[in-house]
Parts: sequence; C-alpha cells; structure tokens
Amino acid sequence: MIEVNELTKRYGDRTAVDRLSFSVRPGRVTGFLGPNGAGKTTTLRMLLGLDAPTGGAATVGGVPFRRHPRGLRHAGALLDAHQVHGGRSAAAHLAALARSNGIPLRRVEAVLGEVGLADAAGRRVGGFSLGMKQRLGIATALLGDPPVLMFDEPVNGMDPEGVLWVRRLFRRLAEEGRTVFLSSHLMSEMENTADDLVVIGRGRLIAAEPVRDFAARSVRRCVVVGTPRAAELSTVLIGAGASVEPVDGSVGGERITVTGLPADRIGVLACGHGIPLTELTTRTASLEEAFMELTADSVEHQAGERR
Repeated sequence: MIEVNELTKRYGDRTAVDRLSFSVRPGRVTGFLGPNGAGKTTTLRMLLGLDAPTGGAATVGGVPFRRHPRGLRHAGALLDAHQVHGGRSAAAHLAALARSNGIPLRRVEAVLGEVGLADAAGRRVGGFSLGMKQRLGIATALLGDPPVLMFDEPVNGMDPEGVLWVRRLFRRLAEEGRTVFLSSHLMSEMENTADDLVVIGRGRLIAAEPVRDFAARSVRRCVVVGTPRAAELSTVLIGAGASVEPVDGSVGGERITVTGLPADRIGVLACGHGIPLTELTTRTASLEEAFMELTADSVEHQAGERR
C-alpha cells in the first residue's frame, strides 16, 4: 500500500507539491493524473526516496521507501526508460540490479521473457527503441516480484500491440493483489486500465476516487435525440431553455445533441407536440472531458487561439 500524508516539496520560492494526501490500495490499478507541471513526477520521486520532502510523509508498505534494505523486493518502478547505461546488455543491466538487491539471477531470464525481450537479452540497450526501453524498464520494476509497482508514462513509444500488452499486464498485477500506481497523460489508457484516480493540479489534490465517480463530477452531460423532425423539435426545446446542436454526420440532420434538459423532459415535450423520436440517449462526459473541465484552473501554460 502507498500512503501520502501532507506531502510537500518546495524548490526555493516555488512549491511543486503542496500538502498532498492520498492512499493507493492493493488489488486495484490507480491512475495518477494532472496537467504538465502538476507535480506527478516529483511525488513519485519522493515516494521512492529519490527526493527528500520539505514536509509531510510518503510511505510504501507502512515505512519510507529508504528504510527497505533491498528496495526492489518491496517496490518496483519505472520513472525514465532512458536512465540505463547504453553500453550494457539488457541481461547485464538486470543482473547487476538483482545482485545488489539479493534477488536470484533466474529472475533475470524470467522477467525478460515476460516483457518480450528474451531474444534481445544480449543486445546493448543503447540500440533499443523507446518501446523496447520501456519494456526493459517494466522488467526492472518486476525483477524483485514486489507487492508495490509504480510507473510514470509507461506506454510512451509503445506500438498498439505493446499498449494492449501493458494494459493487460497491469490488470493482472492488480488481480494478484499488488498495488499498481501509474501516471499517464493518455486518458484512453486510464479509462481502459484504472479502477481509481488520484488527480492533482499545481501540486494540490483535486480528486481521489473511482474513475466512474470522477467522470460523473463533470457538468457536461447531454442527451442525444433522434427524430425525423429535428428542426421542429429543436425550436420546441430551445423555447424550453435548452441548447441544441446537430450531431455531426447524422443522416439528414436527424440527430441532435441537447443540453440543459433531462431526457424525460425532452420526451414529454416531443410527445406534447406530436413529434416522433427514434433515439433518446443520455450521455455523460468522457474521462478526458471531465479531466479538462476539473483541472482547467490548474493548467500552468495555456496556448492562445490564433486570430
């Protein structure tokens, strides 16, 4: 289990992480989201003892990570796939880590096979593609068979097959009862992989809850309506206070998107005016829409529209 309590990190007069508190439970995949510069990587580094906090505490398995004598047996992590000596082979890199952490050398062959790098075990890492380096980083995290796993942008450079493999791997690791904590800017991956979310902005906690609950917090809910008399129904709905837009690509403009009125009210209005409906579907915001809406005030660098 990962626990963060009032965690704070300052660099001079800049606060990168501001009194952050959350927990990551075993048996679930927890996504770590935030705009660029939100403090995600800094938080992960403090969890792993790579940076010292200015205040607060971060623990792995109930104690600060630095107190674990053989760290890779307690937590495995991938923070930067490029931080590997390019002159070493994949097998030599993992063997060195295994020896320093008291891990049997047979684990080297096992994890290389698990990540699909068995045939590249003797190749120098400097010649690896980014996707291969990511796989090696995941192998490193798995080397000690730890109960806690942390990944920062693990699918960068992966092809579609690799992304699907990573998604299935994380689900399996969670099903084995491990704590899986991953940071990613790809909302589709969070929707398909994560059970829970921790969302931060400007170093502060915005949300810590299940994915569905986070998406439901968005106010961007709409109703998709299908009718052969779309123009007439639009006039009726606008008169009742709704906003109406055509659905792109609908045949003959027979589908509209309505905001500001619930589906049951739309149905009553249509019935009252004798307008037939072929579709009446309520849609909630996607995870990406909810994220953009709820972190809008936490974005440090916003591009302006060209005029």
